[in-house]
Amino acid sequence: MEHLKALGIKFVMVAVALFIVLGFWGVPFAEILITSLILTAGAYLLGDLWVFPSFGNWTAAFTDLGLAFAGIWILGALLFPGINLPLAAFVSAAVIAAGEYFFHKFMARKVLNSNNRHVREEAQRA
Repeated sequence: MEHLKALGIKFVMVAVALFIVLGFWGVPFAEILITSLILTAGAYLLGDLWVFPSFGNWTAAFTDLGLAFAGIWILGALLFPGINLPLAAFVSAAVIAAGEYFFHKFMARKVLNSNNRHVREEAQRA
């Protein structure tokens, strides 16, 4: 149940960030939601459940930056190709990565098992 709550929080965070940034470029809301859903699922599995517990918060936040940048650029080429994709992808990814840093603190406290050293350290700092 905690993973569903975390996925919901992450989805809202990603969707709001993309709505603010991509909305500036006039990307339709439906495309923002599709992009948010795909990014949330991929980043949760890779960044939050594997990279964060294994390598720590900073590494996971930078991984999320790269995942979001590549994901937005690739999905943008398919869903909303008429904008400046490199800039839109970078700004969106930077905003998402900043939110991910704090989301990982939540994950350490409320969701993940504290048997992992990086998770324990992050939970103690939060």
